[in-house]
Amino acid sequence: MILGFIGLFGGLALLIYLAMRGMNLLIAAPLAALFVAILSGLPLFPQLAEEGAVNFFSNYMTGFSGFIASWYLMFLTGAIFGKVMEDSGAADSISKWIVCKIGMKRAALAIVIACAVLTYGGVSLFVVAFSVYPMAVSLFKEANLPRRFIPAALAFGSTTFTMTSAGSPEIQNWIPIEYLGTNAYAGWQVSLIVAVFMMIFGYWWLTRAINKAVRKGESFIERETDHFEQRRDLPNPILSFIPLAVVLLISFIFHDLLKQSALIIALTSGIIATYLINRKYFLNIGKAFTEGTTGAIIAIANTSAVVGFGGVVKATPAFEQAVTAMTNIPGSPLVGGALAVAIIAGLTGSSSGGQAIALPLLAPHYLDLGVDPEALHRVVAISSGSLDSLPSGGYVVTTIRSIAGETHMDAYPMFGALTVVVPAIGTVLAVILFTLGL
Repeated sequence: MILGFIGLFGGLALLIYLAMRGMNLLIAAPLAALFVAILSGLPLFPQLAEEGAVNFFSNYMTGFSGFIASWYLMFLTGAIFGKVMEDSGAADSISKWIVCKIGMKRAALAIVIACAVLTYGGVSLFVVAFSVYPMAVSLFKEANLPRRFIPAALAFGSTTFTMTSAGSPEIQNWIPIEYLGTNAYAGWQVSLIVAVFMMIFGYWWLTRAINKAVRKGESFIERETDHFEQRRDLPNPILSFIPLAVVLLISFIFHDLLKQSALIIALTSGIIATYLINRKYFLNIGKAFTEGTTGAIIAIANTSAVVGFGGVVKATPAFEQAVTAMTNIPGSPLVGGALAVAIIAGLTGSSSGGQAIALPLLAPHYLDLGVDPEALHRVVAISSGSLDSLPSGGYVVTTIRSIAGETHMDAYPMFGALTVVVPAIGTVLAVILFTLGL
């Protein structure tokens, strides 16, 4: 059994190491899963195992293909919606309007709110980061603020108080519906309190860190790559909000009838609304659809790769013991649920992957204990957005390195504080509020 635990956590360490070294997750995840399987004594192929018994190949591919079968259309419509918002200039228009209203003096707040509005409207996290980054550079340059805080501002507005809040069209808020029989607005009262707390506390922490760096003499350092092509013909910002409102309204109307499938209709409606309202502003709508489709395939493949890793992990005796220990933590069952989802999200580097692995195992157990499904929905949603942002996470690496061109050493301390610590505290607050009966 000790060897099994070494394999379990050694596999996670290997996955993080390979991801940090830049290896493609489609290669890194199965390699890490193979390491787990060998040290756990699992047969490698079904031909080497008894009929119906667990084995590396079957468990990995079942996890991989199962996630695609369940969530591909959500990823596809979400990615295309984000791309048509980007190609039509609607995302830029909304962001610039928010920046103008808030002003240059509150550069960080403007970036956070721009990301929050786009994320809560259903735009993909990655598209939000790409769309808002050029404006973030301009704002930080004019305000003469250290640019190493830009990734933290982008991530804070996208992955904390919006991504996992009640009503959010992001997939992290919809996965629990399938397993708990809830809806996207589960536990909205507590969700609202936690979201406001995370927003205020996180923004205070961000501005405190920026001001401290400025006092030490840090300033904006310009790069040759900072010259972005600015579009002059942008659609009306107020009209650009309509597709976001359409996504939220349609998902609200159909969530009781269709559960998570309502998100497909909502995002498709958002795509149609974007085209009808802003069709004359599109640069190349065909290219937007193609890039959205490609982005969806890459995103779901990477997530499925780590879900496949989790499929092997959860077949090991060591994992069963770990889950048993977490589900029997004294006190509120919500603590065990939050901890289990957070740890598995950390193991897989994916909030959605962590939920997809943990909930099929945890949901029946906790529902049998009489745990309020709405409370469990909201707690696991918030907790999934914490340890998923460890340094090896796909969104983390993409935002810090690919988009912002920063190093982990410079950018991750604040990035991690806002995307790991703040949601973790928010999870604790949610558990307390639900325990008090709110």
